[in-house]
Amino acid sequence: MQATLDQMSIWSLISHASLLVKCVMLILLAASVVSWYIIIKHGMLLRSQESGWKRFLHAFRSQSDLTSIDTEAEKDSGIVDIYQQGLDEYQHIYQDNTAQSKLSNQDVMESVERRLLISITEQEERLQQNLTFLATVGSVSPYIGLFGTVWGIMHAFIGLSGVEQATLNTVAPGIAEALIATAIGLFAAIPAVVAYNRFSARADKMSTRYYSFANELQGRLTRLMAKNSAIATQQSAPSQHV
Repeated sequence: MQATLDQMSIWSLISHASLLVKCVMLILLAASVVSWYIIIKHGMLLRSQESGWKRFLHAFRSQSDLTSIDTEAEKDSGIVDIYQQGLDEYQHIYQDNTAQSKLSNQDVMESVERRLLISITEQEERLQQNLTFLATVGSVSPYIGLFGTVWGIMHAFIGLSGVEQATLNTVAPGIAEALIATAIGLFAAIPAVVAYNRFSARADKMSTRYYSFANELQGRLTRLMAKNSAIATQQSAPSQHV
């Protein structure tokens, strides 16, 4: 009875599994390790992006001068990159005297909007990075484990063909070692699916926040442009009168 219990231990079942089943188990374990690495890394990325968004938005709304906002503390945050690219595009076009004489205010804001959309797309790709791998692991791992289980059970029954009398003690080890492949497949798939759904929802929420911030930034740049245009008109009025 003791020998049977030893044979039914997890490590003993794995060591006695067929070569193909062992390969399936190794693939699933490797997928699980990579998945957990991505889960931890991407979770830290989303957490930093969310906290950076809150801090920078507070600074953005509390500062009346856009150029005086400190971006060094949150330079790795996506919202800072969106802000910086939108502001750089505005300053490059509107403050260029040559471009200013050729482009209307609407043309300037359309160029800023295009730059903001490009920046948001880049940040969305960053937020979605490696999520495809988690989705793949979550959907494929159970089937890979099932394949290992089917092969292991088939191999076990083929081995029983040379036995005159098959008992439960004879069948159980082969079936048990085959079922371990399915268990490892589920172990790899379940965290990957949960993390994928969670991260996708958080990434979509951050994308919505980025679009809202881009609209808010455009509004402030429009008011700033109107203010600068009014000042320029007042300064040019005396010289035209003379």
